[in-house]
Amino acid sequence: MNILVTGGCGYKGGVLVPKLLARNYNVRVLDIMWFGNFLKPHPKLEIIQGDVCDIDKISLDGIDVIIHLSSVANDPCSDLDPKLTWEISALATMQLADKAARTGVKQFIFASSGSVYGIKEEEKVTEDLELKPISEYNKTKMVSERVLLSYADRMRVQIVRPATVCGYSPRMRLDVSVNMLTMQALSKGKITVFGGKQIRPNIHIDDITDVYLHLIDHPDVCGIYNAGFENISILDIAKLAAKHIPVEIEVTESNDPRSYRVNSDKLLATGFKPKKTVEHAVEEIIEKYRSGIVKDEEHCYNLKWMQSTLFANR
Repeated sequence: MNILVTGGCGYKGGVLVPKLLARNYNVRVLDIMWFGNFLKPHPKLEIIQGDVCDIDKISLDGIDVIIHLSSVANDPCSDLDPKLTWEISALATMQLADKAARTGVKQFIFASSGSVYGIKEEEKVTEDLELKPISEYNKTKMVSERVLLSYADRMRVQIVRPATVCGYSPRMRLDVSVNMLTMQALSKGKITVFGGKQIRPNIHIDDITDVYLHLIDHPDVCGIYNAGFENISILDIAKLAAKHIPVEIEVTESNDPRSYRVNSDKLLATGFKPKKTVEHAVEEIIEKYRSGIVKDEEHCYNLKWMQSTLFANR
């Protein structure tokens, strides 16, 4: 099987691509490499440094499955340049979907976001609820979903709305809640929580990458699926980190109103079973930090890195 992974050098791609290669798939990765490339060479791996917006230069010859991970990740990074965000995260998706349908790609797996729901009070946030995105990032994901579904009669379209991902990846991110709070405890000896009552759904990086493998194995599982298995408050995440690294937790005021849960019963009904928890992620990050593999470095924070590199002269 021949698979194209856009954004394959990113946080999720760093875990997903080796799993695809372990299955003996031929994998082509397209990534602009704003944050570098941490994938190891492999005889069945082709890595192309390129822009997902440059559709004419993207070859889909022989590709059976597209896993579309490319986007400007998270709200603050998307707000740096909303026009660029729409071009990368929405327009490029539309062009890629159209080209995929025209060239006979059989299966298109899209990484959307659980944050497309906006702020919800419901205990069970299921896939049929109204979407009320509140950021450029969320809006581009919602629009991309609608565009992709319009091609469902020409290829198998599978849309995943992941919760906040946590855990170790070779292309490490420390700007997502579990990873960030654990790193604060390790490197600063103190955890600072803004607000704390906000609920966040979480999923371990091994589980979200396994979701993509599950969809490859079940091409008939089409449509939209939430993927998140632990709805936990920010303060409880901090307490979980402090359980393993005994430190003080300071709670301050927050102007971030985002609080939402997700329900993933629909995905579970397809036979998928998660294997790891938020606590596994905390333990893994601690182990990687103490062994010198994970460090508190600027390139692990998307916003800081983009401001100091791509947007340094703005």
